Amino acid sequence: MINLPKTYDPEKTEEKWYQYWEEKGFFQAGFDPAAKSFSIVMPPPNITGQLHLGHALDNTLQDILTRWKRMQGYNTLWLPGTDHASIATEVKVVERLRERGQEKDDLGREGFLQEAWAWKKEYGGHITKQLRKLGSSCDWSRERFTMDEGCSRAVREVFVRLYEKGLIYRDNYIVNWCPDCHTTLSDIEVDHQEEDSKLYHLKYQLRDGSGFIVVATTRPETMLGDTAVAVNPEDDRYRDLIGSSVILPLLNREIPLIADQFVDREFGTGMVKVTPAHDPNDFEIGQRHGLEVIKVIDEDARMTDAAGKFAGLDRYQCREQVVAELKEQGLLERIEDYGHAVGQCYRCDTVIEPLVSQQWFVKMEPLAKPAIQAVKAGRVRFVPERFAKVYLNWMENIQNWCISRQLWWGHRIPAWYCQDCGEIIVSRAERVEQCPACGSCKLKQDEDVLDTWFSSGLWPFSTMGWPTETAELDYFYPTDVLVTGQDIIFFWVARMIFLALEFMEEVPFRDVYIHGLIRDAQGRKMSKSLGNGIDPLEVIEQYGADALRFALITGNTPGNDMRIREEKLEASRNFANKIWNASRFILMNISGLDFTSIKRQDLNYTLADRWMISRLNRVIGSVDQALTIYNFGEASKVLYDFIWSEFCDWYIELIKPRLYQDQDRQAKQTAQYVGAVVLESILRLLHPVMPALTEEIWQQLSIGSGESLMIASWPRVDDEVIAEESEARMNTIMGVIKAIRNLRNEMKVNPGKRIKAILHAPAEQLTILEEGYNYIKDLARLKELVLAGSGAVKNKAEKSSTAVVSGIEVILPLAEMVDLEKEIERLEKELGTTEFEIKRAESKLANQGFVSKAPVQMVERERAKLQEYREKKEKLQRRLLDLK
Repeated sequence: MINLPKTYDPEKTEEKWYQYWEEKGFFQAGFDPAAKSFSIVMPPPNITGQLHLGHALDNTLQDILTRWKRMQGYNTLWLPGTDHASIATEVKVVERLRERGQEKDDLGREGFLQEAWAWKKEYGGHITKQLRKLGSSCDWSRERFTMDEGCSRAVREVFVRLYEKGLIYRDNYIVNWCPDCHTTLSDIEVDHQEEDSKLYHLKYQLRDGSGFIVVATTRPETMLGDTAVAVNPEDDRYRDLIGSSVILPLLNREIPLIADQFVDREFGTGMVKVTPAHDPNDFEIGQRHGLEVIKVIDEDARMTDAAGKFAGLDRYQCREQVVAELKEQGLLERIEDYGHAVGQCYRCDTVIEPLVSQQWFVKMEPLAKPAIQAVKAGRVRFVPERFAKVYLNWMENIQNWCISRQLWWGHRIPAWYCQDCGEIIVSRAERVEQCPACGSCKLKQDEDVLDTWFSSGLWPFSTMGWPTETAELDYFYPTDVLVTGQDIIFFWVARMIFLALEFMEEVPFRDVYIHGLIRDAQGRKMSKSLGNGIDPLEVIEQYGADALRFALITGNTPGNDMRIREEKLEASRNFANKIWNASRFILMNISGLDFTSIKRQDLNYTLADRWMISRLNRVIGSVDQALTIYNFGEASKVLYDFIWSEFCDWYIELIKPRLYQDQDRQAKQTAQYVGAVVLESILRLLHPVMPALTEEIWQQLSIGSGESLMIASWPRVDDEVIAEESEARMNTIMGVIKAIRNLRNEMKVNPGKRIKAILHAPAEQLTILEEGYNYIKDLARLKELVLAGSGAVKNKAEKSSTAVVSGIEVILPLAEMVDLEKEIERLEKELGTTEFEIKRAESKLANQGFVSKAPVQMVERERAKLQEYREKKEKLQRRLLDLK
C-alpha cells in the first residue's frame, strides 16, 4: 500500500482516471443474455453548445444512475450524441460568413452546406470533450449525431411511412414566422412575453353611410389585410348589423360584417376586425366563412404591394403611419394602455409574424391518443408525478405539427416535385431521378428542411439502428429512464413518446425524471443579461469535477429548482478533502496488514465496531432506496452525514487508541480491519457521485479485487449485522460526550485541558456507560470519570455545570474547569458590554426618523441584532447565577 499525498489534486486525478477508464473500455456496453440491461440515451446537446450548469446537472444525474447500475451488475448503455440544431447552427454559420463579407445566398445551398459541415467538424465536438471533463461514463464508441447516415435514414423512413398513412400532408396554413431567422416555428418554439402595449379603437364606416362601428386592435397595421368584421351571434347589440358591410378605412375596400362564436363579447366593443393572413384565430374564422386571405406583411416583416401606399415599410413604421392617417381622418376613436402576451422567436427574440404559407404538417390526433393512454396507464411514469398532468394537458389540446423549416442546414424534406406533370414524389431514397407518373427527369426537391425535433424525436430508437432490427434494439430498448428538464416536455419528451409508439409499438422509456432549473444564490434564473451565470469548466478548474458533481446533487429534489452558490462548492471541496484525509489516516495505519489472511475468529469487535458496521449497512439501504426513487439529494445527505460525522468525526476518533498501541494485537488488528473495510464500502457507495476521488483512494487501499472501482460490485445490505441495540448504546455514549463538550464550550475551557466529570444514571444506563467508559474519557478529554447510580449522594456544596441526556445527569465541577473569580469577572464585563448594546439598539429603533427613512433591510438587521443581544444577556445572567 502507498500512502496518499498530503493534499488532493483533483485536476491531475480526474484526468488520469478518465483516460484509464476510457482506454480500458469500461464505458462500453456489451451483450450478455445472462445479465440485466440498463440503458439511457443522453439528451443530445446542440453542436453549437458550450457546457453550462444545466448540462452539468443533467449529465451528472445520468452518470450517477449509470455507474450505480453498472456496479450492481447491469449491462449498462449510456448512449451519447449531439443534435444538429437547425436554426442555432445556421445562425452561427451565417455569422461566420458575414465576418468574411459573405452572405448565405452568395454560396448557394451546396456551398453553404459545405461551410456548415466544416463548422460542425471544427466546433461540434467541443461539448462532448467538456462532458468528458465532467466524468461522464457514456459509451463514446456509440456516439451518434442526428444527421449521421443512420439517423438520416431513420428520418426518411418515418417521413415516408407517415406520408403513406396520410398523417403527413402539405397545405396552406397560418404559421409562426420569424422574420430574422427566416423560418417557421412550431407553437412551442414561440416564447410569449407580457408587454405593455396599446389598444387602438378604430372607426369603420357602415356601407350605407348610417354611421360607424368601432373595432379594437393591438396591431392597426394589419387592418390593411382585413377581409371582414366579426361579432358574436349571441350579442344582441349587433344582431341587426349581421350580413351588412363596412368600408375598410384608408383602402376604401368593402368588407362583410359576419357572426362567429369565437368573438369575445367582452373584448373592446365586442366587434373584431378579421385578418385571415396575419392572425391564427382570424385564419380559422376565415376558413369557416370562406374569406379572402390578403397578405399585407412579407417574410421580412415589411408591407407588401397589397398594403397600397404603405408597401415597403417595416411593420412598425407602417403602424405609426396608419395610426397617424386614421387620426387625421377622424377614424381613430381612442388609444388606451393594454398589456398582453407577445410571441417571440425562442432563438433570437424577434417578434414572430403569423403568415399564411404552404408548409408540411403532421396530423397529431391519431398519434396523440396512444401517447396519452401510455401515460395514463402508467407505461411511462413521470417523476415527480405532477409533470404527467402538464404532459397530458398539452397532448389533449395538441394542434397539428408544422414540420417544415425554411432553412438549409438540417434533414431536407424527402419530397420531389415533377416540373412536367406536377406529381409529388415522397421517397426513402437520398435522391430521386425520374418521375414515376410521367417518366420526366425534371424533378426538384423540396427546399425546406424538417423541424429539428422531428429527428430528435426518434433518438431513443434511431440511435440503436432502427429501421433495421438490431441486437441493440432487442437488448436495450425500451430505455429505462430519461433525465431531462421540464422546459422540453413539449419540445422533445412528448414527441419521443408518440413517435416511439407509432414505429416501435413500445414506449421509448419507462421513467421520465424531471429536474428543476439551477438558480443563483438569490434564486434568480441564470442568464447572460444578469451576468450571473456560472461556467462549470471554471468550477471544475477551481474545485474539481467531483466537487461540482456533489454540489449539484446536494439539496436536489425531483422537479424542484435549486440554488448554487460559492459556499456550496467550497463545502463540496471540503468534503472531498475530508474523505482524502480520513483515507490517508486509515492507509497510514494499516500498512503491512494482510487482509486476505484475516479470519473472523481473529477479530474482537467492540461496541464502536458493531455500531459502525451496523450504521454502514443501514446507509447502504438508504442510498439504494434514494437512488431507486431518483432522490439524489437524499442520497447525498445520507452519504455526507455518515462519512463526515459518523465515520470521520466519531469512528476514526474512537479507534485511534487501539491503533496507537501495540500491547493488544487483536484489538489493533480489529480496528485496522473494520476501519479499512468500512472505508472501502464508503468508496463504493460514493463512487457514482465522486468517481475519480474514490478510484484514486480505492486503488491505494487494495482491499477489493478487480481492475477498477467503477466495475467493482455495489455494496449489499447484510441484515445480520444490523444491530439496533449497539446503535442505541452508542447513541447514548455519543450523547454524553456531546453534552460534556457543549458544557466545556459554554465555560470556554481550553480544548487541551483534561477535567473531571461525574455521571449519575439509572442501573440500565450505567452498564452502557461502563462499556463506553474509555470512549467518554478519551473523546471528552477527561482526567477523571466517576460513574454513580441515580440515587447516589451529590456534593451540593461543590459548584458545577450540569446537563441531562437520555436520563443521565452530567456533572462537571466548575473548579476543575475555570478560575471562578476570574470567570465571574469576565462574564460581568461581557454582560455590561451587552447591556450597552441593547440600550443603543433600543434607542435607535425608538427613533421614528430612523425607522421610517432607513432602508427596510437596515431596520430589520437592527431588530435582529437587538434580539440577539437580549438572548445573549439572558444566557450570561444564567451562567453568572450558576457560578455565584
